[in-house]
Formats: sequence, structure tokens, C-alpha cells
Amino acid sequence: MQERLQKILAQHNVASRRAAEQLILAGRVLLNGQVAQLGDKADAVEDEILLDGKPLPPLAGLRYFLLYKPAGYITSAHDERGRRTVLDLLPVDGERLYPVGRLDYATSGVLLLTNDGELTQALLHPKGEITKVYQCAVKGALTIEKLRQLEQGVLLDDGWTAPAKACRLKENVLELAIHEGRNRQVRRMMAALGLEVIWLKRVSFAGLTLQGLRPGQWRELTAPELDRLLRLKACGQNI
Repeated sequence: MQERLQKILAQHNVASRRAAEQLILAGRVLLNGQVAQLGDKADAVEDEILLDGKPLPPLAGLRYFLLYKPAGYITSAHDERGRRTVLDLLPVDGERLYPVGRLDYATSGVLLLTNDGELTQALLHPKGEITKVYQCAVKGALTIEKLRQLEQGVLLDDGWTAPAKACRLKENVLELAIHEGRNRQVRRMMAALGLEVIWLKRVSFAGLTLQGLRPGQWRELTAPELDRLLRLKACGQNI
């Protein structure tokens, strides 16, 4: 079956589809002995596809892990400083799994890891507006006015945030739902309001929650959970 070359590269877990386009543009991909062009289609079985002169790795079974990330772990496959990474918590040996998005070192909560490059790209694309729900304890006056500011948008150094949904759970604890994915966004939003984050936990990502898990524990997605993500991705709907 003929498919776009960047899709085939993503299916073989070489790179995300967007990154695969850059590999093609850089001239690193050969299709039947010729330098591939962006827009080329191929049959992964019938055609010879080489990346940097080597055949593509075989298709691997797709895996989907939901992890309750504890604080004190890096959301990365490797860390040059030797710190513990989220992959240290999973039962994988040599498998190429990647986190879908990031939680910073001090943040805990829901983290999805997979080798499904297409789903990863769909969940991280800004147009998807994936809902992420955080709970956050802060130091400072958590007033009604500040909650309203969060719901209207907060000015950060890279522009205004989109309106969030915010509610106070306790005197100094709030729940915040956002659909953007800026670096350290929740911590920066709190700082912009004069609030210091004591702890931060993501309790939901794309409808996936921490139910039944303790920090450091993981489970594979259930069939209904995965089916929901794939159906919504295919329909291009917000998650």
C-alpha cells in the first residue's frame, strides 16, 4: 500500500512525522536508490527505503504506558547528568519509548509513554487542545480575583495564556485545567500572580487519570482508553 514517506518513517519509530519530514528535506532518506523528496509515496514492503544508508528498523509492537510520575525524575529517555528518568520506572529493556509531553523534575502526576509516533504528534499538536488538569498548592493569597485572572488569561514573557478553568479546593490549593503546553506553564502562571508553588501534580491528561496508581506505579492503557484516544485523533476532535 502506498503511503507518504514521512508516515512510514514514523510508523517505524524513526522519528515523529514532522521530524521525518526534516530527515527527507535533509537528503538523508533514499527511496529505491534515489534521494527522496517531500511528498513521495512508497510501499513499505515493496520499496527499498534507507535512512543514512541503512534499512528502517522493523515495525515493533505499539506500547502505551500510563505512569504516575513521582517528583525527582526527569521526563526523558536519557539524562546526561545521570539523574533518574521516567523510563527507570517501566518494565522495558531496550524498547524505544518516549514521553508524550513533559513534567518537570519537581512535578508529579499523569504521564503517558508510548512508541506510537503518530498518536504522540496528535496529542501534542496545539490544534488538538488536549486538556491537562493540575492540582497545585501555593504560598500566598489565593484570592477570587486571582482565580478570575487565571480564567481570563495571564500575561507571561511569551504572551498571554489562553483562558483556563480554575477552582479553589482548599485555602491554598487550586485545580487548574489548561490546554496549552508551554514550558513550566503552571509554575509561571502562579509566579505571574505572585504565588509560590509548594507542590504541583497533574491529575489528568487527555482524560487519563491517576485512579488506582501510587507514585512510581504504572499500567498499560485499557482497550477502551486507547480506542477513545485513537478515535478522537482520527476525527480531529479536541481531547
